[in-house]
Amino acid sequence: MNLTLKIWRQKGPQDKGQMVEYKVTDISEHMSFLEMMDVLNEDLVAKNEVPIAFDHDCREGICGMCSLHINGEPHGPDRGITTCQLHMRTFKDGDTIYIEPFRAKAFPVIKDLIVDRMAFERIQQAGGYISVNTSGNTQDANAIPISKHNADLSMDAAACIGCGACVASCKNSSAMLFVSAKVSQFALLPQGKVEAKDRVKNMVAQMDLEGFGNCTNTGACEVECPKGISLENIARMNREYLKASII
Repeated sequence: MNLTLKIWRQKGPQDKGQMVEYKVTDISEHMSFLEMMDVLNEDLVAKNEVPIAFDHDCREGICGMCSLHINGEPHGPDRGITTCQLHMRTFKDGDTIYIEPFRAKAFPVIKDLIVDRMAFERIQQAGGYISVNTSGNTQDANAIPISKHNADLSMDAAACIGCGACVASCKNSSAMLFVSAKVSQFALLPQGKVEAKDRVKNMVAQMDLEGFGNCTNTGACEVECPKGISLENIARMNREYLKASII
């Protein structure tokens, strides 16, 4: 498989950046997208050229690091997967593939395809935790009954890996899906009730402070999310925020 790659190159936040064209040949359809990027970088290094900087870690769809905008879609044209799980058989011989970093004010470009997503970490630090001291105090798992329905919903929300595809797919660069998932995973469980009011207010305040936009209600975030996080979480977060504001 021979391909033309048009890749965003940017030296840093102060550089305007531009699309640069590359050719890759003899790409196996069984390669992952990141393996194809490795092949390109090996060719660049062999030519004494600067390789393309891109984020990756586990390559198993768990860490959320491999966040690339491929042909106008976060994580590429497939559904329910991260970039590292995207395979080259999705494309055709002779295709031109456009590869860009996630675009958002709150995700400044560090270099090339790598963006700074520490805004998500700061939102987590604002309230995405419980402060129950379990050291030597651990309760039996069955001490507090939880309905299977709520437990399942909480686990579904906790599946969010914080990749930022929701932000990259939103025309307002909203982080509502991410924040609502982190709020929901605790709001549905007894352990999260103690700090429920402070959690949602603090996390939403930090989200606004980071410069993310508001929800557009178009649902692009749910469509592009590799873990299928539901828009219902946003509704739940709005209810939690309303309760925290009036009670």
